[in-house]
Amino acid sequence: MNTSYVKKTLASLALSMFRKDFFGIYHGSISAKTETNRFIINTKEAVFDALDNESLIQLYFKKDYRWNMASIDASIHYSIYSQISEAKFICFSMPPFTTAYSLEHDIIEPKDYFGYKEIGSIEIFDPKKFDNWYDRAESEITYYLLTNKTNIMVIRGYGVYAYSRDIHEMAKRLSILEKSCRLLMLDGSQSHLED
Repeated sequence: MNTSYVKKTLASLALSMFRKDFFGIYHGSISAKTETNRFIINTKEAVFDALDNESLIQLYFKKDYRWNMASIDASIHYSIYSQISEAKFICFSMPPFTTAYSLEHDIIEPKDYFGYKEIGSIEIFDPKKFDNWYDRAESEITYYLLTNKTNIMVIRGYGVYAYSRDIHEMAKRLSILEKSCRLLMLDGSQSHLED
């Protein structure tokens, strides 16, 4: 796989997602599997509206010194890539409406056409305590994706993990999910005002 093309594609998607507030300045992660035993991911210091060659790093599944420079989410991405063969691209983002909706609900049931057709209902995963979440996240996220046979996971108060064979399909699903949650929240606030 052409790594410079992959890096440009990741940078382009990251900029678009940053503009939609899916990523913070240093918050989130995006990666692409380049070989059976390696992947490209953003570094710890990556600024998502300006990803470049220096802020994207290639990691081998066997951990070496490069892992120290990689995103805090690198081990989660590794776990997904090593256990789910369909995963070619992975994204962890914190879309504001989806994350806000997850705080007060247990399931997302889109009422709009595109959300209903493209996503359907999504259960919201509750990580319980945040104190040790990063110790558990690597195994719990991969386990959830495998056992629920899904490629998108909404985690209460934390954000969304998604993977796909196609980066544009992954971005589209995240965008539809966010729009559906925004509409659900607007619909909820409207009915709340009528009470």
